[in-house]
Amino acid sequence: MVDALTPGLYIVAGPIGNLSDLSPRAADILCRADVVAVEDSRVSAKLLRHAGSDRPMIVYHDHSDESVRARLIARMGDEAVALLSDAGTPLISDPGYKLVRDARAAGHAITTIPGPCAAIAALTLSALPTDRFLFMGFLPAKSKARGDTLAEVAAVRATLIFYESGPRLAASLSDMALALGDRDAAVCREISKNYEEVRTGPLTDLAAAYRDTPPKGEIVVVVGPPGEKEKASGEDADALLREALARLPVGKAASEVAKATGLDRRALYARALELKGQ
Repeated sequence: MVDALTPGLYIVAGPIGNLSDLSPRAADILCRADVVAVEDSRVSAKLLRHAGSDRPMIVYHDHSDESVRARLIARMGDEAVALLSDAGTPLISDPGYKLVRDARAAGHAITTIPGPCAAIAALTLSALPTDRFLFMGFLPAKSKARGDTLAEVAAVRATLIFYESGPRLAASLSDMALALGDRDAAVCREISKNYEEVRTGPLTDLAAAYRDTPPKGEIVVVVGPPGEKEKASGEDADALLREALARLPVGKAASEVAKATGLDRRALYARALELKGQ
C-alpha cells in the first residue's frame, strides 16, 4: 500500500515542453495526491498519464468561482491537494497565489516541488547578465499601455524577462526598443520542445526579423540591462545647473541635475551656490 501524503497543498512544477523534464518527486506527488487542481484538464491529463497517475482532477484557474477555491481549502484539512499549471511552475504568470494565500491563512501545510520555469530557462539561454533580473510576465496588449509599463522599468539596472505571444511579438519588440533603447535581447521560443529556437541581437533587429513572420509557440523575451551612463563633464553640469536655476531654488536644481547625471548632489549644490552668486 502506498503511504498517504500529509494533508495540505503541494505546488507541483510540471514540464514546459519535454514530458521527461517532470521530476521523479513531482511524479510521485501527482500519483499520491488525493486530488489534482489543474488549469486545463485536457492538458494535464496527458501529464498525469505520463506520470502514471489516475488521481481525480478539479479545474482551478483565474476565472474559477471563489467557491472552487473554498472547496479545495476545505479538503486540505484531511487530504493532499496538488496544484498543477498547464506548463512550468504554478503561480508564475499562472493562477495560484490566492490558493496559497488562503491555504496559509487556514493553517494548512504548504510544500513546493520545484522544477521547470520558462522565465529562468530563457534567462540561462540568453547569454545576458543573470546577476540581477526582473520578471515582468505578459505586457499589456495595447501599444500605449505597453509603452507606459516599459517606461516604469526603463531605468532598472537589471535584465528584464517578458512572456509574449507570437502575433504580438514584433510590435512588443518595437515598443521595447522605443522605451528601453536598442538593447541586446534574446527571443527564446518553444523551450525544451522539438522546435526550440533562440534568436539574439538588438531589439530593433529582432523586431524586423519577426515583423512579416510571426512565430508560433510559447515565447520568452529577455532584454539586457541599460548601459552605464556617461558622467557629465564640469561644463555640462554647469550648463544644466544654470538652466535649472532659472526655474528652481538651489536645492531642487541640484537634485534635478544629480538625478539626470548621476553626479554627487552635495557637490552640485555647492557649485549651484557659486553660480548663483556670480
